[in-house]
Amino acid sequence: MTRIVRGALLQTDWTGDKESMIQKHEEAAHEARRQGAQVMCFQELFYGPYFCQVQDAQYYSYTEHIPDGPTTRRMQDLAKQTGMVLVVPMYEADERTPGLYYNTAAVIDADGTYLGKYRKTHIPHVQGFWEKFYFRPGNLGYPVFETAIGRVGVYICYDRHFPEGARALGLNGAEIVFIPSATSRGLSEYLWRIEQVSHAVANGYFVGTINRVGIEPLGEDDFYGQSYFVDPRGQFVGALGDAHKPELLVRDLDLDKILEVRNTWQWYRDRRPDAYQDLVRP
Repeated sequence: MTRIVRGALLQTDWTGDKESMIQKHEEAAHEARRQGAQVMCFQELFYGPYFCQVQDAQYYSYTEHIPDGPTTRRMQDLAKQTGMVLVVPMYEADERTPGLYYNTAAVIDADGTYLGKYRKTHIPHVQGFWEKFYFRPGNLGYPVFETAIGRVGVYICYDRHFPEGARALGLNGAEIVFIPSATSRGLSEYLWRIEQVSHAVANGYFVGTINRVGIEPLGEDDFYGQSYFVDPRGQFVGALGDAHKPELLVRDLDLDKILEVRNTWQWYRDRRPDAYQDLVRP
């Protein structure tokens, strides 16, 4: 029996406040469900602006505990209402150590069950992306979550420049990897259609990746959208999102392609981890 999973991505612009931003995503989730979506991912730090364009401690106020914070509970209710698996990127405050913050995505099953979280591993610190001011590097590894629609992994924004974590997700059994991002025009735009596609091909899984759109008050460059799904052959599933406007993308993902591709290109069989020891030297 063919395994078709209908996935959804929302690329959108900043509304100006947290509550209206959450409401916008809730409305989009209900619309995605009306279109038959079974799994949906929101963009990086979905309920806030991309505040890393500046270094200002006032934005620590966007942190919440995960899963015991109000937005996680609200998203659990949304998952239950829609019957969709949700990948929800938020700004996390460590529950045990006050003052430690992470760039995190919660994964919630279709019945509203909180399954776990991924913390962004690679943290940039360059002009316009002052993330080390806000986030500690992730320390939870590369978990893959057993969901109602299959095995889901998460990688976040700057992570996508590093193939090692993408491979780890494949080795851990991911069938779909979601990569929510907040990436503005400049050096990285030409890489946008290369890196995530390469992860899908090299690891034989689907990738769903999001970028914001529009110019936010804290920055001069605009986010360039162009969100997409890509299959294990490296082929885009439908058109990419608009480069300037908010858009809800809903696409059918044929998970049978994973085995089909892996039976053709035996990357996992032919790996030589015994020959890669130099790669993990600091």
